[in-house]
Parts: sequence; C-alpha cells; structure tokens
Amino acid sequence: MSRTVSSWILSSARNSIVLQGKGHLYSIHIPNRNKIKWKLVLSKTRLYPAGSCSLDNTFSLKKAFRHTSTEEEHFSFQLSPSQINDVLRAGELSHKILYLNGKNANSVLRFESNQLASNTPIEDRRSAATCLQTKGMMFGVFDGHAGSACAQAVSERLLHYIAVSLMSRQTLEEIELAVECMKPVLPILQWHKHPNDVEYREITSQYFENLRVYWQHLLDLDTEPGFSLEEAMICAFKRLDSDISLEVQAPQENELMRNIALQVAFSGATACVAHIDGVHLHVANTGDCRAILGVHEEDGTWSTLPLTRDHNAFDEFEIRRLKREHPRSEEKTLFVNDRLLGILMPSRAFGDVQLKWSKELQHSILENSCDVEALNIYQYVPPNYHTPPYLTAEPEVTYHKLRSKDKFLVIASDGLWEMLSNEKVVNLVAGHLTELNVQKPQLAFEKPVNLGYMHSLLLQRKNRGIASLDQNIATHLIRHAIGSNEYGEVDQEKLAAMLTLPEDLARMYRDDITVTVVYFNSETIENYYRNN
Repeated sequence: MSRTVSSWILSSARNSIVLQGKGHLYSIHIPNRNKIKWKLVLSKTRLYPAGSCSLDNTFSLKKAFRHTSTEEEHFSFQLSPSQINDVLRAGELSHKILYLNGKNANSVLRFESNQLASNTPIEDRRSAATCLQTKGMMFGVFDGHAGSACAQAVSERLLHYIAVSLMSRQTLEEIELAVECMKPVLPILQWHKHPNDVEYREITSQYFENLRVYWQHLLDLDTEPGFSLEEAMICAFKRLDSDISLEVQAPQENELMRNIALQVAFSGATACVAHIDGVHLHVANTGDCRAILGVHEEDGTWSTLPLTRDHNAFDEFEIRRLKREHPRSEEKTLFVNDRLLGILMPSRAFGDVQLKWSKELQHSILENSCDVEALNIYQYVPPNYHTPPYLTAEPEVTYHKLRSKDKFLVIASDGLWEMLSNEKVVNLVAGHLTELNVQKPQLAFEKPVNLGYMHSLLLQRKNRGIASLDQNIATHLIRHAIGSNEYGEVDQEKLAAMLTLPEDLARMYRDDITVTVVYFNSETIENYYRNN
C-alpha cells in the first residue's frame, strides 16, 4: 500500500465516505457511528453490563499501535517489523499431541491457531478440546455478530453438548449419580486454551445445570442414547440454541445473569466444529465459517477439498430451503440486498432471537427487562416479518474418511475467506510446510566444530529467511490475508496500515479473523488402513 493509498484511507474516513468491505457491503455511515444498531452487523455490543468484568482488552491491539479514531491529530500508519510481529502473534496458540509409549496413536499430529481483531472487542471465538469420556478431538471457530456475547457462550458450551450427546447410558448414569451424591464429576473435556481466553464465570453454574437437564433428557429416552456422530452434532447444536432461547425467558433474580442471557440471545454467532476420531472426520457447520482439507496428491501437487457450504443468500440450496419453509407470498422478501430479511448475511446462526421469536414474545421479554438500550439491545422488527422463525442453528454435517494424502484441515471465520480463496490458503499452508522442512536446523556437524563454523551456520540460516518465517501457520495466513499485494506478496506498508486502522474504520476494510489449522499424522492413518 503506497503512502498515497494510506493517505486516501485516512482522508476518506475523515470526509465520511461510505466504503465497501471486501466480499460484503456494510451498511455504515461514519457520522452516525454511535447510532449503529444490530441490523447493521457492525455494532460493538459490550459483553458485560457496566460494573462487571470486561473483555475489551482481549486480543485487542495494543493502544500504542492502534488508533482509536480517525479524528486523532497525529495519525500515522507506521509500525516497525517487531511491532507488526507483536500484534500479529499476540493470539497464537499451538498444541502438539503427546506420544504414548513412543507411538502416536492419534490421527491429529498438532494444531496451530490465531486470532486478529477488527472489532473492539473481538467478536470471534475459538475452542479446542480432547474428549475424555469418548474418543476424539474437537475444534471450533465461532463468528459473532451484534457483539461477542453469543459467540462467547457457544464457544464455552457447544463442545460439552456434543460430548454429552456421544456418551453411553452407563457413563451418563455415572455422572448423574456423582452430581446427586455431590461427588466430583468425571471431567468431560480437556481444553486447549490460550492464556487470554475468557469465560462467563458468573454464569458457569447455570450453564452446568442446563447441561445436566440435557443429559437427564437423554437418560429419559426409552433406548440407549447411542447417537451416530452426525446425529449427536445436530442434536447438540439445536439443543444449545434452544437453551439460549429458553434461558432468557426464564425468571431470573440475579441482574447480572439476566443481562448476560439477554445479550447472548439477542446477539448471534455462526459456528463450524470438527470432530476427529482416528480416520473419521465430521464437520458440523452453521453459517458462513468454513472448513477445507489440504490434499497432497500423488503427483506432488496440492488440491483443496471443501467440507462446508456458506449458508447465505449466495447459496442456492439455502434459498430453496427457506422458500420451502415460508409461504410463496414471501419469496421476494426473504432475501433483500443479499441479506436475510435485509438484515443478516448468514442464513443460519445461534441466538438472533429477533429472527426466531414472534413479535409478541420479543416485546414481552424486552418490556420486562431493565435498560436494554444500555446493553445495546434494540427493539427492531424488520418489514415483512410474518412467519418466524426465519433463522435456524441446525448444522449441515459432512463426513470424510481421512486418507494418508489428507495433510491438514483449516477452519476459519469468514474474515479469512473474504481475503483469501480456498486454493490460496492451501497453497500457503503447503508452502509453509515445505519451508519449515527445508529450514530445519542441521543435526550433523562437520568436525572439528569451532566458533567460526557455528557462525557460518547461523549466517546461512539467517540468509534463508528463517528469522522472518512465522512458526505458527495461522499467523502466516493472517499476515497474507491482510498484507498481500496484487502479486500475492506481503507488502509491509500495507500490513502496517491494516494493523493501525482506527477502531472507527478497521471494520470497513477487514473483519475479525480466526484461524485454526489441524495437521494430520499420516503414519497413524496409514497404519489404520494397513491393520484394517
């Protein structure tokens, strides 16, 4: 990005030019930024009511780097390379699967993840966990809108709902007995979290009680729960969304818990969750997050295998589904300006009760609540709102049996896919893998080893560019997503400008980005086929 372009970005913001974000049209006008409401997707809803704990600093850019407004007198897009790296790498998370008895029986070798905020605070969330009572690992990416409250709640709860759905009756009975006897409950998940990851501690007990009601429901079924993985994921998604809706309708004396329930229900989140057990990969998707596989073909080339469809107005299957579910008289009003009822980009999501409840129920809940405007919750019923619900959290589940040539899985929020194509992402990950293999330090040294020889080796490594290579592949993808020029190369000036964009402008150029890359253990996968 040249200095001329950088100057144009700043002057256009100060002159209130309405800009277009890549891939989406954002209905925002700078002078009215303080009046932006839920329907504009760009609202900055607080996670917590005033006086309670705040997540505003989570994964936000350091204030020394990022401007808060285009109205600042001394405005600069300049960042040093080390400052750029500090910002990009703040949300890095990586985890390598432990080897057991010298062998790794898990088909997951390791995973790497990162986040970069555009909104303040970031509205994306992510989850990664190992199932302790059932087999497998789970990875989730959650893209919030109208605030981060719903994405936060779903990221904390959904993997538990899936794990419970997969448990045997005996395991569920053991857990229920432990709770009844007030004994320690068997752990369900082992979380793999970033130190800055947060949770709703004030409402954890209520979340647990509602999870318990769910497993009691499973125990009440006449037959062994025994869901297939696809059934378990669909049931978990739908049950959690139902609980989110019911929790805000239930009487609640605790004002803080009441306010959190309101914010969760009246904001929204899309979700993409992968469950990996041996060679069995299931991906459940609701909304416009995306999952793809990187495949290393026999001829040495790389190909892309999409595992999800974006649920929005550009998907013919979604358009036909919604037309089937509503009267013919509404066909022309279901999607307006490529948005559901002219409001929401994704056509499936958690929360967003404004598009699920009747007008009467919405009015009743908000009328009996405290100052909902202070929580950035607004009473807005879109035109042509006749036959709700228009929105569902039911996911589409894709099954894929892993092969030795399936090398990695990428799950990311739409902030990445707006900037990079599926093929570009796979090529970047593949190239990164190749560079890492080439640039691994040599273990064999010429003898005798002296200081001069060691210095020569260090210079060789530096010349190969190892010092500038992101070790975390998610960071590498984010760097290219926001910093690449028309030739596919990272432009340092553009990267600095995109990272220093002020809060009142950043969302018009880039969205929150969350990326998780899971690497598969080809040896384990090959052994599976060899033994079966």
